[in-house]
Amino acid sequence: MPATAQSPHDPRRRRRTTRLLAVTATVVTAGALAAAALPASASADRHGKGHTPGHASGRYQDVQLLSFNDLHGNLEPPTGSSGRVTETQPDGTTKTVDAGGVEYLATHLREAREGNRYSITAAGGDMVGASPLISGLFHDEPTIEALNKLDLDVTSVGNHEFDEGAAELARLQNGGCHPTEGCYSDKRFKGADFPYLAANVLDEKTGKPVLKPYWVWKKNGVKVGFIGVTLEGTPGIVSADGVKGLTFKDEVETINKYAKVLQKQGVKSIVALVHEGGFPASSSYNYDCDAPGAGDGVSGPIVDIAKNVTPQVDALVTGHTHNAYVCTIPDPAGNPRMVTSAASFGRLYTDTTLTYDRKTGDIARTAVKSANHVVTRDVAKAPDLTALIGKWNALAAPIGSRPIGYISGDIGNSGTESPLGDLIADAQLAHGRELDPETDVALMNPGGIRAPLTYAASGSEGDGVVTFAEGFTVQPFANTVNLQNLTGAQLIQVLKEQVSGVNAASPKILQISSGLTYTLDLTKSGADRVVTDSIRLNGAPVDPAATYRVASNSFLAGGGDGFTTLGQGTDDLVGADDLTALEQYLTANSSAGAPIAPPAADRITIVR
Repeated sequence: MPATAQSPHDPRRRRRTTRLLAVTATVVTAGALAAAALPASASADRHGKGHTPGHASGRYQDVQLLSFNDLHGNLEPPTGSSGRVTETQPDGTTKTVDAGGVEYLATHLREAREGNRYSITAAGGDMVGASPLISGLFHDEPTIEALNKLDLDVTSVGNHEFDEGAAELARLQNGGCHPTEGCYSDKRFKGADFPYLAANVLDEKTGKPVLKPYWVWKKNGVKVGFIGVTLEGTPGIVSADGVKGLTFKDEVETINKYAKVLQKQGVKSIVALVHEGGFPASSSYNYDCDAPGAGDGVSGPIVDIAKNVTPQVDALVTGHTHNAYVCTIPDPAGNPRMVTSAASFGRLYTDTTLTYDRKTGDIARTAVKSANHVVTRDVAKAPDLTALIGKWNALAAPIGSRPIGYISGDIGNSGTESPLGDLIADAQLAHGRELDPETDVALMNPGGIRAPLTYAASGSEGDGVVTFAEGFTVQPFANTVNLQNLTGAQLIQVLKEQVSGVNAASPKILQISSGLTYTLDLTKSGADRVVTDSIRLNGAPVDPAATYRVASNSFLAGGGDGFTTLGQGTDDLVGADDLTALEQYLTANSSAGAPIAPPAADRITIVR
């Protein structure tokens, strides 16, 4: 059933008559962009003597658009590299800055809104899903409550909004207690007081969007429309149960369709919230991706989308790739258009100025400015978000604080082959052998490893102690460990699917268990990047005619992430969930006196 978007005048919407006062200035990026100045008369309207920013004055009205994306339920400050951003300094050097945490995000957003009566806050999807324990344990109700307190106005869906299926997404929108676990307190869950938009996600039976396709913000005659879409390829990166009965349409065609609908309704200022993204040439959040020319510093799917979305759309707020960029990419008419992304986990927010022309009802796009800002932790925490976190932590603590293992150093999840990827693959191999001693190898998808294991204590547990909450943050999907038989030829094909087919442009390198080795030659192209003759299992070449028992999580075993050959296995056997497998492995192989050391991550030989 389509959800009903909340009107700006709906009594459930909180009035913004009071704001938390700024206590410390935010870190400002160098990414503010403006293609050209407004006419002299317009500039006087915006910046003339006696003009107060954000107030209606003459023809032009500045509208502030604050945006973020890919929060993934990170209410508390993320740890390790997931809680830092890279910042380029004036002299060209870089440094990292600790960032994130909704207590700080709330303060920064409230500070940013000061003096801006025309302010909208929007998001680009993946607000929930793959969440840490404090949110994931409660089916992300805590995150929806936090977003309500952040005064989020609207968001698109992302692929992770479908992790638990469309019915659960509808519950997050509309409220109600969980169908099997019930209510977590004596109060009924109210749901989101902002609309989730899903213009390109259709019910197979009705052919209609499962949620509202668009929403219009209105204030004193100013109207801005928002269209929300997720990536068309969502079914390939979400479990089959999560997208059962749904059809995902082309992003560009959908946005263009609803832009016409909004135009017919008299809404000419339009922003697309697109859960698809790009890859900037630099990891610094304040990198100038318009150097040397507009949009030259970003690549990936969002570039083609931006170049083909109708010029009727004035800006694109994007996400999915967890990268940070503020770019101007020409629209089909050759005019500059702002395309932004604020990394992930609440570490950044984007502040965009849309100059609304009251005469035309459109955005004076030559005056659009935008910049990413760091959610630093040197500001006061928002008390209402602190209280919310405390409430849910009290419920989660008895489960989350339990030790499950010990490590001697940080075990990272970054890189083509990561130490944590090896550790998880080994854990699944060990679990597989408990189910069937004939299990030969385990494969783990890198996208399922959501955070590193950090040596420094996150609470009172002590350094080197891995808690259940930390394990949950690493593997929050509750996938089962599945066994299946593959021929050697199929196993070789699986490895080649890492770098071919749908994964040719953006390889998905599986994390592999001990005993499996091969060479990845990145100087070649397509499937040839996996060197067939180099593939060995326990030192012996993989025999194409032999049968191998392979362990993987249920997502991969169903052909997820483009690994269609894994979906063709036989003699399936379903084990425990992947977090249980990791916990059992850590418990069996580590202690306070003999912690696990980070694996060497040397199973794949990479040629560049």
